[in-house]
Amino acid sequence: MTTANKITLARMMLIPIFMYSAISEGAQGNFVALALFAIASLTDGIDGYIARKYNQITDFGKLVDPLADKLLVMSALLILLEQGILSSWACIIILAREFVVSSLRSIAASKGVVLAAAFWGKLKTLSQLVCIMYLLSGVSDVVIYGSLTLKKLSIWVMVFFTVFSGYDYLKRNFYLIKDGVSKGE
Repeated sequence: MTTANKITLARMMLIPIFMYSAISEGAQGNFVALALFAIASLTDGIDGYIARKYNQITDFGKLVDPLADKLLVMSALLILLEQGILSSWACIIILAREFVVSSLRSIAASKGVVLAAAFWGKLKTLSQLVCIMYLLSGVSDVVIYGSLTLKKLSIWVMVFFTVFSGYDYLKRNFYLIKDGVSKGE
């Protein structure tokens, strides 16, 4: 097993520990959850860097790395939803985008096409990680203007980049599904 894949698996193993910490009572649980989420988020960049630099790109890594990313983000979103910090509409939009993009990736793979991550997808991931860390931090909310708070703004920014990156992904790769019928059927 490559070093990059070991790091990815370590990220996956951090997820249940992160979740347990996040649902634990008290400031210590919140701090540990935030720290674990931040560490797990950093490992995403590290494993990718190592995989590219040391030619450790594997099919296993191609499968497990995005899965680990989605499990980490989704577990955090669901915990924030359960705690009443995140609204269900935001969670559903993010989940829907991930299902659509994952489905499109599956179709592309069945046609022998690899869909690389794009700039907007990377910005989406960054906005999600920053927003989630902010929401997990437990810091007092700041009123920006009227009823607009920093928490609401960060959620709107996260949702915007999620939707826009999904739109961009579909627009760039629509040719894969535009005919509506698979060849050979």
